[in-house]
Amino acid sequence: MDLKPGSRWKSAVCDAEFVVVRPPKTPVSLECGGAPVIAHAQARPDGATLSPDHAAGSSAGKRYADEESGLEALCSKAGAGSLTIDGREIGAKEAKKLPASD
Repeated sequence: MDLKPGSRWKSAVCDAEFVVVRPPKTPVSLECGGAPVIAHAQARPDGATLSPDHAAGSSAGKRYADEESGLEALCSKAGAGSLTIDGREIGAKEAKKLPASD
């Protein structure tokens, strides 16, 4: 899996789609819904099902980041599966607080 900046990936088990913003420092396995993500142009495999352990969902417009690997991905289409790296769930980044203008 070559996670280059700008590369597009989708879940094999739900509707979620992602764009890599920052690549990982070392090779990792990016998964969604308990299955490895596939290239955006690939067809989803028949019979693949969402793992109940990885069904927390992915939200469109949110950035998901993993400090350990350095990977950052933007969710471009929401889905039922949650994003994981090497089996570790990664969460959405919090928005930066803007300074008060008063």
